[in-house]
Amino acid sequence: MPFPDISPIALELGPIVIRWYALAYLAGIVIGWRYCMAMAKRLPTGVGANDMDDFMVWAVVGIILGGRLGQVIFYHPSYFLQHPLEIFMIWQGGMAFHGGLLGVIAAMVIYTRRRNIPFFAFTDLIALAAPIGIFFGRVANFINQEHFGRPAEVSWAIIFQTDPLQVPRHPSQLYEAALEGLILYLILAAIAHGTRTLYRPGILTGIFMIGYSVARIISEFFREPEVFVDALPFATTWGQWLSLPMLAVGLYVLRLGQKREQVSTSST
Repeated sequence: MPFPDISPIALELGPIVIRWYALAYLAGIVIGWRYCMAMAKRLPTGVGANDMDDFMVWAVVGIILGGRLGQVIFYHPSYFLQHPLEIFMIWQGGMAFHGGLLGVIAAMVIYTRRRNIPFFAFTDLIALAAPIGIFFGRVANFINQEHFGRPAEVSWAIIFQTDPLQVPRHPSQLYEAALEGLILYLILAAIAHGTRTLYRPGILTGIFMIGYSVARIISEFFREPEVFVDALPFATTWGQWLSLPMLAVGLYVLRLGQKREQVSTSST
């Protein structure tokens, strides 16, 4: 089927152009931010709602800088060396998740140290909200017709207008929205609300990193590789290899959280 008649521009008022891509990222950040604040008010884990409120600007900076630099360094370094001004054209798309993750981690390390906040108690709350932003980001990728899938013969395959080959492809952006966003959120929310996991800081952070890595590795089998490297074994992709260190760190953080003593419910 052809790509749905969806314009990447949501609103255009003279020189002011608002794109769905920007609105999707904004929605993910705002909804995730409000969710983190609600959870911080509800649970005495040592992280206050004000701490989450003040972190929003840090998170936005970390996501944008890390995500864009990740796209430049991890995926298209030679292209951006030849077109350096395009590095700043983030409205055209091109944000690498692994780069955005590193940017947010760096922001959280600095922020929690400055505010004397328990690091893993803080990252657990961020991990709960992260799939919300990922969901909207993948929907934005679909609307922007970027990061589309491999050629497919399934009935729901889509011919993307930006595809130079104009062949039916997997709508892999929607697969990722479901796996990395919706399903991962439901798993984390069920664990957070149904158990006392948040009182053992680090467990949810580890589960998020493991869950995202596994979901990304699976979805990459349906996604057109962005970087073609002949030396990669077993027809793997660069995105899968970037997910392996995240998987390893997630397993380590999960193990640390399991060993950690439970935080007292009377703490503030």
